[in-house]
Amino acid sequence: MPLIGAILLFVVFGVNVGLGSASNSAFLNDVGEMLVLSGAAVLFVIAILKKEAVAKK
Repeated sequence: MPLIGAILLFVVFGVNVGLGSASNSAFLNDVGEMLVLSGAAVLFVIAILKKEAVAKK
């Protein structure tokens, strides 16, 4: 589940960056972008740690 959340947050970040560069209509400001990208990174780390714990069993 955390991996899906990380992917979704990263897609939101990518769409925002794409809209900002293509038509200057980004829907997140700098702080919002930072929070979305940080959330994606944290969820990705949680997913990787869970997969390692399952593989170690």
